[in-house]
Amino acid sequence: MNYQDKITSSPKIMLGKPIVKGTRITVELILKKIAGGYSFEEIIEMYPHITNDDILACVSYAVSVMESEETLQSA
Repeated sequence: MNYQDKITSSPKIMLGKPIVKGTRITVELILKKIAGGYSFEEIIEMYPHITNDDILACVSYAVSVMESEETLQSA
C-alpha cells in the first residue's frame, strides 16, 4: 500500500498532522481507534467518509515512520 496516495498534511489543517486526504481525520485518531480494539468496520461506521484502504494507508504510514525512526540503545 502506497500511503502517499491517501495521506497528506498541511499546516493549515489539523496543525499539520497527517490526515486522510479530503478529511480532517488524523492518522493518529485512526491508529488510536485500532489500538483501542475497534475493527476496521467499526471505524468506517464511525467515519463513513473513509474507506478500508484509508485505514490501511494510516497503518502503512505508521510503519513508514517507525522504519525511519532510530532505536534506543539499552544501557
